[in-house]
Amino acid sequence: MTDDGNPRPLAAVRAKGLKGTLRVPGDKSISHRALIFGALSIGETRIAGLLEGDDVLATAEVLRALGADIARAGEGEWRVRGVGVGGFAEPETVLDHGNSGTGARLMMGAVATTPIACTFTGDASLCRRPMARVLTPLALFGAKAVGRTGARLPLTLLGAEDPGPVTYRLPVASAQVKSAVLLAGLNAPGETSVLEAAPTRDHTERMLRHFGAELSLGRDGDLTAIALRGRPELRAADIRVPADPSSAAFLVVAALLVPDSDVTLEGVLLNETRAGLYRTLREMGGDIAILNEREEGGEPIADLRVRSSRLRGVPVPAERAPSMIDEYPVLAVAAACAEGETIMAGLEELRVKESDRLGAIAAGLHACGARVAVEGDTLRVTGSGPAGPRGGATVATHMDHRIAMSFLVLGFVTGEPVAVDDTRMIATSFPGFTAALDGLGARFAETGRAP
Repeated sequence: MTDDGNPRPLAAVRAKGLKGTLRVPGDKSISHRALIFGALSIGETRIAGLLEGDDVLATAEVLRALGADIARAGEGEWRVRGVGVGGFAEPETVLDHGNSGTGARLMMGAVATTPIACTFTGDASLCRRPMARVLTPLALFGAKAVGRTGARLPLTLLGAEDPGPVTYRLPVASAQVKSAVLLAGLNAPGETSVLEAAPTRDHTERMLRHFGAELSLGRDGDLTAIALRGRPELRAADIRVPADPSSAAFLVVAALLVPDSDVTLEGVLLNETRAGLYRTLREMGGDIAILNEREEGGEPIADLRVRSSRLRGVPVPAERAPSMIDEYPVLAVAAACAEGETIMAGLEELRVKESDRLGAIAAGLHACGARVAVEGDTLRVTGSGPAGPRGGATVATHMDHRIAMSFLVLGFVTGEPVAVDDTRMIATSFPGFTAALDGLGARFAETGRAP
């Protein structure tokens, strides 16, 4: 995205009859991993459908700085010639991950067991996010980090010269931490294991197998044990990236809430560790038909046909949070337009996302006239029914793309337009977001101007 440093506010205006068929951009989590595993393999990996958002492009640039040969071959088409496990070269530049916590944390794991020094940084939002949860297990391999108070970027990571295998129990459900440990374990001899109490997204495990790593799943009491045999020779393997369910979520909720809507989204990833939102919306009464189920690149996908629905509030159990952690902002918007109360528990992880998402959700909904309360790590939203709350506010996004997109969706339903204070960061995950909704019949207005 071109960024002149000036905020780009935008308002969403009440809409009617969203209709059409489209495919949202490629999954961000899989796009990051496809580039990383391609760079850690021997040979050339071809990637189709890569998300060409700022976050993923930052990961590509970081991998180039570490010695991988990465080139764009066409729209969404990329080629990666890897350096092999343990083959990263010490970079001559700082590794700038922009707004991407996923990219930064996974790449810390990928370099932690190679004896090189790497300095990581990012934008103002990323530099406020804590990295200790990743650095703690990486230190067990022998990696050393030197940086700002609170383990925040910028920081320099010194890779272990003589790494050993690690067994690590995740203290919180986090696919990023799990993935960082497994990536570090690739260049450590012996068997590295991660123990998790609750399932988290498993794209790293699926991709490790896709590239030829030896990985096994077992039980250790009540925990799932993921064991990786270190120092494999990963082989280049082509990947087609499915449509991102987190990006599709905004269009799904918009179609459910806007009257007379009928929208089909093609090729959406429906991995069970990512599908919590769709299960919840269907429990709320959402008309979401799952069509043409199939598998691509080892991942389950399907087409989703979504029609406007009258939603009702439901309790969302805490154990579902890992499978929908990025979707709570837009679920809260759906809840504000439902009948009755929606109770979302187990949201402590939202405090350390691109913003304090829990606080940002509550503040935005309150400004728009919705009834909302935060009780510890639980969010309670009492819906206003299909007409939605009054709207008429400008919501502070705190440089968070998901907050920005969620409240623009709310503006399609409210009596008065809803504006967000900045939309520049939306390109980190969903380039073409406003164009996609324009194509379905949504309406936007520059703030300060009539729609």
